[in-house]
Amino acid sequence: MKIVALNGLLGYGYSKKALDVAFSEKVDYLGVDAGSTDPGPYYLGSGKSFTDRGAVKRDLSFALAKALEHKAPFIIGTAGGAGSKEHVAWMKEILIEVAKEQNLHFTLGTVLSDVSVDYVLKKLDGGKLIDMSSEFPADRNAIKDSTRIVSQIGIAPIIELLKKKVDVIVCGRACDTAIYAAPCIYEGYSEGLAFHMAKIMECGGMCSEPVAAADVMQGYMYEDYFELCPANPIRRCTVDRVAAHTLYEQSNPYLIFEPDGVCDLTNSEFTQVNERTVRVTGSEFREAEEKTLKLEGVKCSGYRTICPATVFDPETIAHIDEIIETVTEFIKDNTKNTLPENSYAINFKLSGEKESSLGIIMDIVGKTQEIADMVCALARSRMLHCDYEGRKSSAGNLAFPFSPSDIHVGAVYEFSVFHLAKVDSLMETSEILIEEV
Repeated sequence: MKIVALNGLLGYGYSKKALDVAFSEKVDYLGVDAGSTDPGPYYLGSGKSFTDRGAVKRDLSFALAKALEHKAPFIIGTAGGAGSKEHVAWMKEILIEVAKEQNLHFTLGTVLSDVSVDYVLKKLDGGKLIDMSSEFPADRNAIKDSTRIVSQIGIAPIIELLKKKVDVIVCGRACDTAIYAAPCIYEGYSEGLAFHMAKIMECGGMCSEPVAAADVMQGYMYEDYFELCPANPIRRCTVDRVAAHTLYEQSNPYLIFEPDGVCDLTNSEFTQVNERTVRVTGSEFREAEEKTLKLEGVKCSGYRTICPATVFDPETIAHIDEIIETVTEFIKDNTKNTLPENSYAINFKLSGEKESSLGIIMDIVGKTQEIADMVCALARSRMLHCDYEGRKSSAGNLAFPFSPSDIHVGAVYEFSVFHLAKVDSLMETSEILIEEV
């Protein structure tokens, strides 16, 4: 069977010519990842996508019609960037908009994977919540403060929808590999090969050279091996690039951990079939004795205001640590009777060469936006005119690249849940919906 990755992430763009090349022969399935935790917790907390709506619509406009024309089920993972029900609704809105404009008709399957605070607390109380890091233990109060929590689904709910013969699948938070492994396993191919191929395909053209997440990748699955070849003729898969992407985001070079089990690469072999194609054999799968799903939850931890500035004066740069200490103490002294204790945090982010120029970002997070604004204004004005021993200039220490100098970033979110949950079923957190569009 042949499965195609549209690109590394929906909204990143791709060559339309490459998509036409991919569909110049029979395509059984089309997939694309649409989200990640890489941009941090804000997007899950805010319910917004980190990808641009216009860019996502452009990517879908060509791909959706092509998939429907060729009767290739189209699987979209982690809708809207973070995969909550709000993100799924955003993605479906764009799909329906494209369908109306192009007069397209299809059966849409949706997997929602949100979980409640009560669900996570029950896992905690039942000893079924596993810390992924000793530095981030599960915390009852943090869980209670969570505004959104999603579970990262595996292949099971996608396979359930494939059984229903839907045309398009939109997933909430999903493992990247599930998008491409699910149809292969559904069709009866080796689980080891399926998960390994999915791991490499998930970022589109990233496993080829020139490297590009913004391009189409073709995967060919056979009984005891798979092959990868980029659709765009300007790219080629090489053993080095395919093997390198196997290691991508993995803590162990031989093991790929999934909700269903472990893909063991100990006996995997990579072979250059021709100039543009790599073949992989020997990947094996071991089913997990205990099934788990990763949970991702966020809470609002305050509101941010930043002030970017630059320094070119060598004397000011030489005394920057002293200046920061002076400014910090000044703010503490000036707010002790006006602001509640622990109502703000201030961080000075420095970058550049201390010998010639320095970039500074005054980063303030307050319990309210008003507190953040007030502290940022104090930091900016004090740092601008802060005196130090040997200072020759009589004006400001800083240059401001923007006006206004103080930038309101808004709500700040942090991860409150980033743990594994032991589950009785890998369908336990999935809500499946089917509708006609």
